[in-house]
Amino acid sequence: MNQPNQPSAARAWSVTFAGMGINLALGVLYTWSVFAAALIDKLHWTKTQSQFPYTLACVMFALVMVPAGRLVDRFGPRLVATIGGILAGAGMILSGVTQSLPGITIGFGLIVGAAMGFGYAAPTPAAVKWFQPHKKGQIAGLVVAGFGLASVYTAPMTKYFLAHYGISRTYIYEGIIFLAVIVILAQALSFPPPCYVPYGGPPPATRAATAASSRRDFTPREMVGTPQFYLLWLMFCFAASAGLLVIGHLAKIAKIQGNIDWGFVLVAVLAVANAGGRILAGWLSDRLGRTNTMLLVFAIQAANMLLFASYRTPATLLIGSILTGVAYGANLSLFPSATYDFFGLQNAGINYGLVFTAWGAGALIGPIIAGRAADLTGGYNASYLISAALLVVAAILSFVTKPPAKPSASDAVNA
Repeated sequence: MNQPNQPSAARAWSVTFAGMGINLALGVLYTWSVFAAALIDKLHWTKTQSQFPYTLACVMFALVMVPAGRLVDRFGPRLVATIGGILAGAGMILSGVTQSLPGITIGFGLIVGAAMGFGYAAPTPAAVKWFQPHKKGQIAGLVVAGFGLASVYTAPMTKYFLAHYGISRTYIYEGIIFLAVIVILAQALSFPPPCYVPYGGPPPATRAATAASSRRDFTPREMVGTPQFYLLWLMFCFAASAGLLVIGHLAKIAKIQGNIDWGFVLVAVLAVANAGGRILAGWLSDRLGRTNTMLLVFAIQAANMLLFASYRTPATLLIGSILTGVAYGANLSLFPSATYDFFGLQNAGINYGLVFTAWGAGALIGPIIAGRAADLTGGYNASYLISAALLVVAAILSFVTKPPAKPSASDAVNA
């Protein structure tokens, strides 16, 4: 039963699902391999060139998460998400108007990438504050699932638009759609009012739930002074690079390894697995603990990358795409939840923004190395081996990553 003047559970869930909807629009990033295939085939870009807008978008996404997170903590999620929607529409429309390597690199890479930083920074910190601490994994997983699930509709939509309207109009039409959707849904985002009792009931008797509810708040300066920040950063970077490698090239991988012209279907399947991995990992990590779940995810993805060169039939490429999606999506649920567990919720926006820069670094490692390898050798085998090695390192690091000591009173005064 709600206390007097307390918002209902429906309000908490409306913020959660509005955040998921915003991410459903921003997740056009994961459809890039469909755009890349068209740019290679119709505008005669090289495979390396086709990754310039995508990689810049990933880097901008990660870098903008830091100031965007600060703005979320200071001004709330609604304004920041609205800025993201405006930038998303503007960048897509500019890409369609210019239809050139510099224009699309600026439009999609620079502006849409920045839009993703603003739009993605706002929903998750907002949603988790409406719920009890032991629900952080589940709620974060639901919100970010939208980003992973986006390709289920954006991949076939983009394929249809490209076939019927061409590259230019595809960017313009999708820009208008994303602008409207994000700006409208952003108005539903908010932090809970003061003295609000978080929704979700008492925590279960699990070690993960106890740890999630016992952390104190770290300032950004305190956080970057801990070894745990750098361990999380390295694991996130290495794990993200593998998923981004496949996501950025999947349509071409399917063509080269399996002679499949319908790679966009694999992109959509990967998207479902991506979203499912986020929800599953959030739920599982609330019970097993964040680092235990990370170890499981890293091991699965390392094995998958070692085997990826042997995937040469529709069935095996489908399995590889599903495993990639589940493992990659799990990271996008595990690392915000671990950040909130380790360092608290008071500075959740900027703290996770700093951790999320690892994702941008992973975007520099995976897709570009894969594109270069494909241009030089005609295939992606060397990049698969590099990714597998990095995932093994991440798995080893998970063994030594433990929650940080609570900041002392003197540290808080000096911060």
